[in-house]
Amino acid sequence: MRAILAALLISLPWLAACSRDAATPDEAGAAADAVRMPSVTVTGDDSGVDELNWRPPAVALVPGDAADAHRRAARALSEGRLFDGPDDAIPLYLALQRLDAGDARAKTGLGRSLDRLLDQGAQVMRHAEDRTEALRRARQIAAVARTVAPADPAVVAYLARVDEADQLTRLNVASERALREGTLGENGGGALAGFREVLKWKPGQPRALQGVAAVESAMIRRAEEAALASDFATTRLWLDHAAKVREDAQTVADARVRVEAIRMARIAELRDAGVRDMATPLGLKDARVKLAEVLRIAEPGNRVAADFRQRIDLATHYGLYRPGQAFTDALHHGGRGPAMVVVQHGGFSMGAGEEEKDAADAEKPAHYVRFDRGFAMALHPVTVGEFRRFVEATQYRPRATRRGHSIVYDERSGNFVRRSGVDWRSDYNGQPASDDMPVLHVSVYDAEAYAEWLAGQTGHGYRLPSEAEYEYALRAGQQGRYPWGNGQPPRGVANLTGGNDRSPSGRTWNNAFIGYGDGYWGPAPVGRFRANAFGLKDLDGNISEWVGDCWHASYRRAPADGAAWFNPGCRSRVVRGGSWASSPAQARAAWRSSSDSDMTNARVGFRVVRGI
Repeated sequence: MRAILAALLISLPWLAACSRDAATPDEAGAAADAVRMPSVTVTGDDSGVDELNWRPPAVALVPGDAADAHRRAARALSEGRLFDGPDDAIPLYLALQRLDAGDARAKTGLGRSLDRLLDQGAQVMRHAEDRTEALRRARQIAAVARTVAPADPAVVAYLARVDEADQLTRLNVASERALREGTLGENGGGALAGFREVLKWKPGQPRALQGVAAVESAMIRRAEEAALASDFATTRLWLDHAAKVREDAQTVADARVRVEAIRMARIAELRDAGVRDMATPLGLKDARVKLAEVLRIAEPGNRVAADFRQRIDLATHYGLYRPGQAFTDALHHGGRGPAMVVVQHGGFSMGAGEEEKDAADAEKPAHYVRFDRGFAMALHPVTVGEFRRFVEATQYRPRATRRGHSIVYDERSGNFVRRSGVDWRSDYNGQPASDDMPVLHVSVYDAEAYAEWLAGQTGHGYRLPSEAEYEYALRAGQQGRYPWGNGQPPRGVANLTGGNDRSPSGRTWNNAFIGYGDGYWGPAPVGRFRANAFGLKDLDGNISEWVGDCWHASYRRAPADGAAWFNPGCRSRVVRGGSWASSPAQARAAWRSSSDSDMTNARVGFRVVRGI
């Protein structure tokens, strides 16, 4: 028994050496060569094991007690009470022998008790390898039998059976612990090796067979978990390991069918999600990511993957539109939305160069941005009339209306001042604005509310342009200091601060484009100046415009895909584009400004974009 315990103690460390975290099937391989299975050795020399030493309950007898003791012992034997208490058969017969070593009746009774004890032991042994309580009882019986008749051949045989059952049970228990801890033994050792060692010594042992099946199930479960995580290479490894556990089992074949169903469902899910992505302005990038995932997990020639690739190729740049195309969307409650123009896809260097005059650190570093797909941008800023339709349809109350004032240009002082009673219906100087004027005195929240209403009315993804989209459309293929290039503005290019401009009272600009005049002091009605190379108007002058980005003090870590750089809860937002009252430095293509989200004034409006 001592040799068996030593072998078992050697075996326990490798059974529990790895944790469930070591889930990849190849990770256990390095330690596999060091594993040695324990040997199950049967021996009758158990004198060194305390648990097999039984001490009979104390029974005190005097010569006059013998007859009564014999009657009590016989009754206990007939009732099957053999050793647990002082009034049981074996303790009484042993006491009778101590009282009279020549008591033949005691010797016979003790022999019959031993036979009965071994019969009980045989009954218990039927379940000893599967039930902890049964094995414990078998050990107790073995200890009693060893104390009563250690040299009896039947006792020695029973001790051997208990010894074997004990060691196999301990090995099963250790293997089950390794299984719970995730050390399956796919590359040697672990739970699988332990269960197989049990079966080597006792083929068909139910507990070990159940353990082997549990190892196979655990491997299949890991394969399916890997499949659900789209790691089909690991799935294949685990299924291959599982197939070697019970080679004739149908379970692995069934698992392969389930895994293939998971693969096909994942491919279909990615394809469907990618098709939905392609309906959003910047969704093509996400769709391509999903296509790459489909191609990674799909078997060669998969028809769903091929169909998905073709859909992306067809929708890569414009879907059903073409560059420069103008269109309007129908509104749900009648009428048409703002005129939109399809902006061609492409890339550009966003921001100011290191040597650009008047450039601020917030405009740097210049960085490359690419649009893999075109987008539609409003031909001109949203007008008072367009915004009026929104307000009347929704009863929305813009910020300046609720606040009761905004910032206007004051002709008398030549400054911008706060004036009560001014809101989106007002012009730059606080007077009623006509419907063809760009809407002013709106916060970025007002602009986003309009875009959200427009999206609901049309069923398309209207929103504010990102800062990258705005500068890309503003430059329209130019990479100069200004939207039109590097020099003075061409005649009639935009509503800018020109040296030839005059206010109603004769004021002039202190800082303006020398020699330039556009005929307006204040904003012009939308669309009065010529379109740029992308077919868009009023981007390089007239009013500044809100965009969808939060303010960041530089372009470090800015998105390279043209998406808005937005942080939930930010209060400072970006304003882009020169206005009728902007200095030449502020008319630069890279110029940007930070404004509080609630800011309203006479220079800032907005336009919308949508995906195509």
